[in-house]
Amino acid sequence: MNALARSLNVLRGDGQAGRVVPPTGHTAWLTQFTAGAMAFLAVFALALSLATDRLAELWSSELARSATVRVSAPAGQEEAQVRAAVRVLEQTPGIAAVRVLDAAEERALLEPWFGPDLPVEALPIPRMIDVVEGSDGYDAEGLRLRLAAEAPGAVLDDHTRWRQPLVKAAGRLRTLGVVSILLIGTATAAMITLAANAALAANAQVIRVLRLVGARDVYIARAFVRRFTLRALSGALAGTLLGMGAIALLPGASTEGGFLTGLGFQGAHWLIPLVIPLLAAIVAFWATRMAALRSLRGLM
Repeated sequence: MNALARSLNVLRGDGQAGRVVPPTGHTAWLTQFTAGAMAFLAVFALALSLATDRLAELWSSELARSATVRVSAPAGQEEAQVRAAVRVLEQTPGIAAVRVLDAAEERALLEPWFGPDLPVEALPIPRMIDVVEGSDGYDAEGLRLRLAAEAPGAVLDDHTRWRQPLVKAAGRLRTLGVVSILLIGTATAAMITLAANAALAANAQVIRVLRLVGARDVYIARAFVRRFTLRALSGALAGTLLGMGAIALLPGASTEGGFLTGLGFQGAHWLIPLVIPLLAAIVAFWATRMAALRSLRGLM
């Protein structure tokens, strides 16, 4: 509460102290441009992280409750092995539904890779059985052993090899998103510190005069903190709004586009980027405060 009260007191400003900081110049546009550019990048890092997490959860949940049994057998034995595999599946506790895919469904699955005119009937394509898992789950290893005994050509794929890479990739991308945002914040603090030091050095004579008339270093530093915090806030707000506008122009989620679509925010997630300008202002506040007090101690 005390830190918040000090921050609000700084932002109220002082007309006399504010004259110490030049209202225009390279430090002004550098601070605003840096804050805006970093906020723009932070919006994209946040959008990518949230979208990746959302898509990975969607794909993982869809694959978690489904499995596929692939039956490969000579032409004379295929139907018998399919019936045997279906019988084993229907008798397995934890399986809610079993359905054999027909030729049209198999053609639809292969169409994105081989086109719509693929002669499924003339190709040695295995028969596919769609398995839906119940709420209690089933014993995958035990099912594999029963299928091997009664339908040697049947192979169970419980999509574990698909789910695990998705979960791992999502975790790594979330980590990269967090690291990117931290690096963006660090770079923002560094650039604002350099701009504040340049402004302090340019106004060294004014600062010495203020000291001669009794101004304390805290009073002088407050003017720099206020000016640079407001600059960073305005720049970050502009960058955030531009970033959100760019995200809104991205194509929406679609099955055809796969991962390349649906990278924007959804629902309440649109409110999350609005925190970025506040975080930029906080970073600017502390970076400028530390830089100002350190530089003022050197101006003796």
